[in-house]
Amino acid sequence: MRLKTSHLKEPKHKELVSCVGWTTPDELYSCSDDHHIMKWNLLTSETTQVVKLPDDIYPIDLHWFPKNIGGKKQSQAESFVLTSSDGKFHLISKIGRVEKSVEAHCGAVLAGRWNYEGTALVTVGEDGQIKIWSKSGMLRSTLAQQGTPVYSVAWGPDSEKVLYTSGKQLIIKPLQPNAKVLQWKAHDGVILKLDWNSVNDLILSAGEDCKYKVWDSYGRLLYSSQPHDYPITSVAWAPDGELFAVGSFHTLRLCDKTGWSYALEKPNTGSIFNIAWSTDGTQIAGACGNGHVIFAHVVEQRWEWKNFEITLTKRRTMEVRNVVNDAVDLLEFRDRVIKASLNYGHLVVSTSLQCYVFSTKNWNTPLIFDLKEGTVSLILQAERHFLLIDGGGIYLYSYEGRLISSPKFPGMRTDVLNAQTVSLSNDTLAIKDKADEKVIYLFEALSGKPLGDGKPLTHKTEITEIALDQKGLTNERKIVFIDKNRDLYITSVKRFGKEQKIIKIGTMTHTLAWNDTSNILCGLQDTRFTVWYYPNTVYVDKDLLPKTLYEKDASEFSKNPQIVRFVGNQATIRRADGSLIHLNISPYPAILHEYVSSSKWEDAVRLCRFVKTTTAYEDQTMWACLAAMAVANKDMTTAEIAYASIGDIDKVQYINSIKELPSKESRMAHILLFSGNIQDAEMLLLQAGLIYQAIQVNINLYNWDRALELAVKHKTHVDTVLGYRQKFLEDFGKKETNKRFLQYAEGLEVDWDKIKAKIEMEIAKERERAAATPAVRASVTVQH
Repeated sequence: MRLKTSHLKEPKHKELVSCVGWTTPDELYSCSDDHHIMKWNLLTSETTQVVKLPDDIYPIDLHWFPKNIGGKKQSQAESFVLTSSDGKFHLISKIGRVEKSVEAHCGAVLAGRWNYEGTALVTVGEDGQIKIWSKSGMLRSTLAQQGTPVYSVAWGPDSEKVLYTSGKQLIIKPLQPNAKVLQWKAHDGVILKLDWNSVNDLILSAGEDCKYKVWDSYGRLLYSSQPHDYPITSVAWAPDGELFAVGSFHTLRLCDKTGWSYALEKPNTGSIFNIAWSTDGTQIAGACGNGHVIFAHVVEQRWEWKNFEITLTKRRTMEVRNVVNDAVDLLEFRDRVIKASLNYGHLVVSTSLQCYVFSTKNWNTPLIFDLKEGTVSLILQAERHFLLIDGGGIYLYSYEGRLISSPKFPGMRTDVLNAQTVSLSNDTLAIKDKADEKVIYLFEALSGKPLGDGKPLTHKTEITEIALDQKGLTNERKIVFIDKNRDLYITSVKRFGKEQKIIKIGTMTHTLAWNDTSNILCGLQDTRFTVWYYPNTVYVDKDLLPKTLYEKDASEFSKNPQIVRFVGNQATIRRADGSLIHLNISPYPAILHEYVSSSKWEDAVRLCRFVKTTTAYEDQTMWACLAAMAVANKDMTTAEIAYASIGDIDKVQYINSIKELPSKESRMAHILLFSGNIQDAEMLLLQAGLIYQAIQVNINLYNWDRALELAVKHKTHVDTVLGYRQKFLEDFGKKETNKRFLQYAEGLEVDWDKIKAKIEMEIAKERERAAATPAVRASVTVQH
């Protein structure tokens, strides 16, 4: 990826340009010390003067009023705030009329920013004050008073906090009084510029120490650049938070959100005092010290999938290369390319007006449809369909271009969604709520309706990243997420009344990805690259989980690496310096998943025996995965073989005892018990009328209160429960203290001969019933 820069031979402004701002992707306003405000039309290459300001007004900063207000999307901004050196800010309309001038600060007003809703304006000045104003320019409050000039300011993503500079310090101050203020030393020189992105929640800062830095919203340093030759005079996030731009003397740099640099340009511009991204995130404008306005387009973006590599060579042209046969195709578009995604055999491209869907089997005839709102901010793909997100909503389309659904939830803000907070599978869509970051909304993909009982998934702490698995049946769909403590959790998305357990499967996890062809998960945990070959193991047999993992030392990836994709047997990881590393994992677990999903148990056992000829560790891993898969699919014969192969003799014996149980219901209940699903097992037995067996399950697990409750409710085996309880207490030399047991024990003598006879009768009854069941079924078949 790089920047293609351009500027006029002769500058339009006579003095330095202090600030620039886009109204549409093709129209820009610039302000200069020559007191002129100019309008630039990129389609016609015309530049016109909008207004000449009075000679005593030197503009410093401008910010356009936001477009998305109250759910209504304007096609372009209609007014802007201009701060100036005379201590005032001016509300100016698009045609250049000064609607209002407000005395704001003593000395110059150094920066002004609207919040995301357009309901408040923050200004900072040389007098060290931070002030909040209403939309109409009425003073609401003086948020803070610093002893030094405040050079730059930004709103937090929720418009509830303000970030500003104070010398070498950065300060985050909430609008609520008495709320905790976060302050930290960020640079070794005065901080000149900052920016805070609403999508990724990351902070940029730049200063006179000639460095730019990336921070999270807790003030933790994520990236620090090497010192440049000159102070960094401007930084700005792209709207989607994936890129940012840095400006200095004769320097313009394009960087990834993690900090490393894609491209460095050395234009003859003087210092670049201000950078603005176009609303579609495809181009940059810079306000230059020598009177120029520099324009730069982002080109040479790359997308890869299997044997295809696609490059955006020009704004409207893509080059497709098949690395297997070196075939090259050129794709031409009518309008400028905004976003693209390549996965699952399809390339989805959104331009400023249309969406194109290409199949990797045929690049000549794309499917084309018009977009509803315009600028697409995110494209996500699943095997059967894809998701488009723009300023107006969330839209799910089939690869044939048919609109499938458009999910909505209360307080939905599409402008803050990204690939970490939205996940898509063939049947489910998951979206993290920005208003309450502990909540994940789950939707049926095909209908757009909330999944299950309609209740969202709620966690105890804030969630940072979510991901749905991609394969398998809908009722087995799993979601994993990382919370702010960097713990990794897994849970089921199928939620009907009964709360599904959320289980922790990893710690210190900072990036993850599901495999595209089987439900294998990989992640980076602290200094380890970990692959969970069968994450569902935690719901089957927790003891097996460590045996189903593959771990590799990840210290070679340096600090903060990111998993880019996990396709086939290859995981691609991007290091902190931007270089890509490809890691190959064993192909056998994916083959095992395939056999199990097709119920080819004999082939699965044969595969594990074949793998035994490789390393002993691999052997253990495969057998452990097979054991968990077999129990999950209630195939106890295969489970017995797998457990025997990893030496879990006690579990082999238990499986044998399950197989000897007389009735199908008892066997099913004990398989559920094996997986730790006590309530489900009990419910199954009760529904089958096996009351004694349900009581015995609770006695075996020492759930004495529940065992007695069932016995009393069904008026059977109360003496059995009391007898086992009495024996249990005698073994430990204890006396009965439970009031309910004392109450029912009064006047009741425990007769073990009677109890044994009753138990034998229950077992005989169950055997008779089990023997009769097939006969009944057979007779039904004959009648038909």
